[in-house]
Amino acid sequence: MQLKQQDVPQKGLARLAQWLAGWTQKWFPDAYIFALAGVVLVAVAALAIGASPKAIVDSFGNGFWDLTAFTLQMAMVVLTGYVVATSPPVARMIDRLAHIPSNARTAVSFVAVLAMSVSFLNWGLSLIFGGLLARAIARRKDLVVDYRALGAAAFMGLGAVWALGLSSSAAQLQATKASIPPALLKITGVLDFGTTIFTWQSLLTLAVLMLLTTVIAHFSAPRGSAIRTAADLGVDLDDRPEDSEPRSRPGEWLEYSRILPILAGVLTLGWLISQVLTLPVLSVVSSLNAYLLVFLVLGLVLHGTPRKFLQAVTKAVPATAGILVQFPLYAAMAAILTKATGVGGLSVSEHLAHFFTSIGGNGGFAVIIAIYTAVLGMFVPSGGGKWLVEAPYVMQSATDVNMNLGWTVQIYNIAEALPNLVNPFFMLPLLAVLKLRARDLVGFTFLQFLFHLPVVLLLVWLLGMTFQFVPPVIPN
Repeated sequence: MQLKQQDVPQKGLARLAQWLAGWTQKWFPDAYIFALAGVVLVAVAALAIGASPKAIVDSFGNGFWDLTAFTLQMAMVVLTGYVVATSPPVARMIDRLAHIPSNARTAVSFVAVLAMSVSFLNWGLSLIFGGLLARAIARRKDLVVDYRALGAAAFMGLGAVWALGLSSSAAQLQATKASIPPALLKITGVLDFGTTIFTWQSLLTLAVLMLLTTVIAHFSAPRGSAIRTAADLGVDLDDRPEDSEPRSRPGEWLEYSRILPILAGVLTLGWLISQVLTLPVLSVVSSLNAYLLVFLVLGLVLHGTPRKFLQAVTKAVPATAGILVQFPLYAAMAAILTKATGVGGLSVSEHLAHFFTSIGGNGGFAVIIAIYTAVLGMFVPSGGGKWLVEAPYVMQSATDVNMNLGWTVQIYNIAEALPNLVNPFFMLPLLAVLKLRARDLVGFTFLQFLFHLPVVLLLVWLLGMTFQFVPPVIPN
């Protein structure tokens, strides 16, 4: 068994990460406090622009449940991820992957690379997969790894590159005519993945950010006495499902039978084949609802019997508590920001947009939009919902300054990940898996933010100059 090295000094990024981790663990509030404070902050901002108290409280109350469907989806991301990952076949695969790294720092960067790679396919899967891989590595008896650094690495799929992948909300919306609001369609037309996700500029950005993230994760991982293991943090790493009790009565026969799970699996497979044959493959792959359906039934099939499946679900349900009570606050925050209008009929969001776009133009437009997107993302942490709010005036501004529309979508996508490194909104599903608090990870993710911000701004500016403006194509 590898023991901690008590005399290893912290240098460079590891020293900075250790300081930031210590500071955030002492001063960073619980994610719920962060959400409550955010609501108060945007309410004060709305008052400052002349919004009436009635407009603010109406926006708060009326918008409180605006993310109800998304809240359920995020809760189901945690539940389905737990259920699938704790099934015997997947648990064995994760355990095998967990034994690949040979040392602590390699283990941290290994988790970051896999989390980001999976995120290119689906950000929801990345969160759960990364979290359970981190837990599996932490269970190793021959390796002493900082559990906070592992958790932060598991978040990098969403914290660094999620919107550059196939499940980008903005890119998916812009590629689907039926999903684009009519007013926005007149401004942008349809922008398929060939003009956004699969441009060489976007793929190069993805590669650069993945490399940067991996290097920072590797060299910021604590060593020696600075390491805080899962045991040090009081985290139970037992993911094994409980053994089923023997069947005791005839009515339980189907609960212990594989017949119903197999039939449900056949129905789901048939539906999935039908979707692939009738819809664009990328749309099917990137649909969160499709992902949740497939993974829920996959968990049922992999556990074998309904009884074992329900035991796994019971174990997963408590992990969704933070999501259920915090997401409504973010919905209320977004409503105040965008719907409580003040002088001139403008909201806080529109005031921000006018400020940033007024000083944009020429080569600085891309940088200004990236900064605006990151700032707004601190208060409206929902990539798809925020794009619907932001897109009309941002894309019109892009047309006015002759900025390529596809690249403007990608500017949004590149910058969209930045606030995730500070705001714990999207950390919640991962925190539920890791059984940690936001303050445990933010020291490491904020370090990533410090490096990502200048690199992102440089990339959107330099690569933006390689595009030419193409007028929007309005389909019939």
